[in-house]
Amino acid sequence: MSSTLIKNALIVTMNPDRQILRGSLLVENDRITAIDSSSHAADRVIDAQGQVVIPGLIQTHVHLCQTLFRGLADDMLLMDWLQTRIWPLEAAHDPASIYYSALLGIGELFRGGTTAIIDMETVHHTECAFQAIVDAGIRAMSGKCMMNCGPAGVGNLLEQTSTSLQQSVDLLEKWHGAGEGRLLYAFSPRFAVSCSEEMLIQVRNLARHYNVAVHTHASENQDEIAIVQAERGMRNVVYFDHLGMTGTNLILAHCIWLDSTEIEILRRSGTRVVHCPSSNLKLGSGIASIPQMLEQGVHVSIGADGAPCNNNLDQFMEMRTAALIQKPLHGPTAMPAWQTFELATLGGAVAMGLEQQIGSLEVGKKADLAMINLNNLHCAPVDDTNIYSQLIYQARSSDVTLTMVDGQIVYENGRLTSIDETNLMKQCSEAIQRVRRRAGI
Repeated sequence: MSSTLIKNALIVTMNPDRQILRGSLLVENDRITAIDSSSHAADRVIDAQGQVVIPGLIQTHVHLCQTLFRGLADDMLLMDWLQTRIWPLEAAHDPASIYYSALLGIGELFRGGTTAIIDMETVHHTECAFQAIVDAGIRAMSGKCMMNCGPAGVGNLLEQTSTSLQQSVDLLEKWHGAGEGRLLYAFSPRFAVSCSEEMLIQVRNLARHYNVAVHTHASENQDEIAIVQAERGMRNVVYFDHLGMTGTNLILAHCIWLDSTEIEILRRSGTRVVHCPSSNLKLGSGIASIPQMLEQGVHVSIGADGAPCNNNLDQFMEMRTAALIQKPLHGPTAMPAWQTFELATLGGAVAMGLEQQIGSLEVGKKADLAMINLNNLHCAPVDDTNIYSQLIYQARSSDVTLTMVDGQIVYENGRLTSIDETNLMKQCSEAIQRVRRRAGI
């Protein structure tokens, strides 16, 4: 049994009583076994004097396969962004470029205190991203992107329905539960525009059979909604509900352009919504009505989306942006700091179906956590009575000093411990040159 004691910390528990405690947190193997003011024997003792320990941040919509494309698709509308940049680049990936793109994203996530993600890969070479997830030690729900129809630009991402379904099942049966349970599979149809009704129905049935999630995009852009309306005769969320896909195992990224009927469907069904504020601003897609959804009982969490539409995977930036963009619309009391932090921790855990395991610091839960140094000029003076405001409005990813997943330290004091950063940078530089040549970009 290995053990780590973090002592003299300010601990933001996010437990049911939302306690903020000063004391120690003991980790044994992959679990938290004590949170108190006692001194415990441990293999390693970390003095966290002046630092804050928080639950590991959870991002519920990312595309690790796109991390290599950072800076290659800026200042564009969604459909142009997809058709002229992202789809050709994804189609040009090779197994090694997928692996290192995923590893690059994971390294950035660890440096910013993110310990768990819901990820969507591209159509090909998904097993290489899964290998990176397992090798690096992040907790992830991920799946192969599914695309059997769509507009121009799909190229060799276009699949036969039967092939897409079979490959997805094969990946699920091989990888679901890999990495000592850290990797979970989710069926990942890209969006209604690129998936036939036959495929979506089969995805619904398979997800129920295997008891896994479905992760897709919905209502991100008004042009996208117009296409679905013209082809399927319904708006996105109504269409998914019509197909019997809505429910607690459906994760919908974006959900910007919803009407009252769709919000009610999301509330009634318990469908999970992922808010991606920076991506939505950068692509000019709009601002999701998050306060309205929360007020009506819709479940919401937060994600950065992919690096080409952000251009980073920094959950501190996402939390700050999520809180700020609602205030001009709904007043300064909208999206208070405590609520925003909740969406990025417990909210993410619920979206992953792991609220009994992660999202808060409690005895018996998994040891997924981050340590934050708020003793920097941009945070001073530190106010323990208003710690949520400190974390949302002042802290940055660069303030993270330690990240732990499943009881294993994956980042500490400026160094990734599960990733060779020097080799990663070299491999990424070579990989993006190959991919750009093949894509003609």
